[in-house]
Amino acid sequence: MELLAHNFSSDFARSAHLARGAGDDGDSEALVAFRDPQQMSLLVRATAFVFADPRSRQLHELIERIAPSEATVLITGETGTGKELIARHVHGLSGRAEQTFVAINCGAFSETLVESELFGYEKGAFTGAQQGKPGWFETASGGTLFLDEIGDLPLAMQVKLLRVLQEREVVRLGARRAIPIDVRLIAATNVDLAEAVRAGRFREDLYYRLQVIGLPLRPLRERPGDIMPLTRHFMAIYAQRLHLGEVELGADAQQALLAYPWPGNIRELENVIHRALLVCRSGVVRAEDLSLSGWHRALATTPAPAPASAPVPVPDAWAGGADIAYAAHGAAGQDDLLAAERFARAWQALLDSGEAVEFEAMQQELVRAAWERNERNQVRTAKHLNLSRNILRTFLKKAGAID
Repeated sequence: MELLAHNFSSDFARSAHLARGAGDDGDSEALVAFRDPQQMSLLVRATAFVFADPRSRQLHELIERIAPSEATVLITGETGTGKELIARHVHGLSGRAEQTFVAINCGAFSETLVESELFGYEKGAFTGAQQGKPGWFETASGGTLFLDEIGDLPLAMQVKLLRVLQEREVVRLGARRAIPIDVRLIAATNVDLAEAVRAGRFREDLYYRLQVIGLPLRPLRERPGDIMPLTRHFMAIYAQRLHLGEVELGADAQQALLAYPWPGNIRELENVIHRALLVCRSGVVRAEDLSLSGWHRALATTPAPAPASAPVPVPDAWAGGADIAYAAHGAAGQDDLLAAERFARAWQALLDSGEAVEFEAMQQELVRAAWERNERNQVRTAKHLNLSRNILRTFLKKAGAID
């Protein structure tokens, strides 16, 4: 079960604390983690964030400078990079640390529910509203409201959110009176909001209102200095939880961990270490215990360049359309050909074939192909297609891919 919103007491919010540990070079490394991560498994996507890599240390310095302010913060980064944990860390270093921290997943609400959830409603505002209910903005008053996946917020709600941020007051659904609020807003997204603004899916004025302070979280593969400290942390956590003695990390396992690209970031690393401690023998984790699907071996081998005359395959996403499986471009030309140009050529070839084109079927086939290409991961598929997750789910339902 995925929890849609989490309203935490001040004691709970402070459980995300700053710890210090010895690094390989003897220096101390800052680690943000939960004191009891086992209780947080359903509440956060990443249970630890370390500031050992030079890039992460720069981020930590920025957080310490901006946290005491009341400025709105926009945290960006891939899924599993620890955006919610960083938001809690900002809250813990702010003047609101003793107050409530409320976390909301905007992508988990339907368009019909999101307004009543965020802003509340009065009795009789809609069928079934037997009594009034405060929204999450009111609940978080005096503290911090964290809006995760804000890029999935419908355009109509973006207008209302902008007004709330400007006026510092909310109007419940079905009410005529505005209610003042005192909330610090921290938003997060794995969507490129600047691109979403250009595509007309996100309001430019709201984007600039949110981006008073931007905290970009790099994916784990771009901050390799954090991998081993996080590994040590997760090994200690799960060794204690599984009642194991001292567990060592073999040299081959360490090499595999550093070579792996970590598409799932910190969350994937935690799951990998958890599994490795379950299956390892004699208290030593080997590379085969990590089950990294051969990525580390593939990276160690540099593929030979394709001959210049070799044809470049084009994905046959049209399911029975024209024969456009290959384009007459060599490997050198492929590098210069933009994705939009390749799509335009494939589309033109299909139109030139004279076959009937059903637009809705084309959309569904494209979404299905992208979904399979991204291993049926909705977040990565939405990012690949530059769509919100809600819109993607609508297409997948029409295509019969999900219930």
